[in-house]
Amino acid sequence: MPRDYEQFIISIKNLTGIDLSLYKEAQMKRRLTSLYEKKGFKSFGEYFRDIQGNPALLHEFLDRITINVSEFYRNAKRWEVLEKKILPRLIGSSKKLKIWSAACSTGEEPYTMAMVLSRWLPLSQIEILATDLDENVLARAKTGVYPERSLNEVPLEMKKKHFSKEGEYYLVSDEIKKTVTFQKHNLLADRFQSQYDLIVCRNVLIYFTEEAKNSLYKKFSESLKSGGVFFVGSTEQIFNPSQFQFETEDTFFYKKI
Repeated sequence: MPRDYEQFIISIKNLTGIDLSLYKEAQMKRRLTSLYEKKGFKSFGEYFRDIQGNPALLHEFLDRITINVSEFYRNAKRWEVLEKKILPRLIGSSKKLKIWSAACSTGEEPYTMAMVLSRWLPLSQIEILATDLDENVLARAKTGVYPERSLNEVPLEMKKKHFSKEGEYYLVSDEIKKTVTFQKHNLLADRFQSQYDLIVCRNVLIYFTEEAKNSLYKKFSESLKSGGVFFVGSTEQIFNPSQFQFETEDTFFYKKI
């Protein structure tokens, strides 16, 4: 049995890029054993052979191993402000926007960004860098496969236009997927690129100390062009924006001055 699971870990990594050895073994093994037994399989080897040729089984497996806390259009009203107020100004001053989705988790945020931008620009002109520290969530993001609950806030026309349904799962269109480049990046340790028009970092900074937060605000500010925008989550208001060369453009949107 141990060899069976070890081989399964290697096979899954080759197939999806996800490294199960990074998870607590006892918990993950228990979770997956109950999943494959419920499906009528006798071993990890047998389960993997079926996963390979069965997209629905693969999606169910991916959904089981990643705890999905992100969703598309999270706090939809904020995305509306981005679309109707922030983007027109940014596009007015630069047709080619440099955009970064920092700590992007399983990809819902950068893909939402691409969909919102597609109302203003052809998809061929959209390039978004999406980064996260966790290689497993990045591997999951690249597949572009999501359970229905992740799409609760997606406007119907966007759902029809940019997703296809396969069983209980939704697949992001290849055109949207092509606009996003996923990379591993550690916010606290790695250097930041510069000259961004828009940086989105939402519902992440709440997990950092005040000291780390202030250091990151400074780094984000330095990475933006003058007039560029920093978009944060709904629990992450910056109370002293001028300290970081920001001014409030709208609730949760800060403009570099």
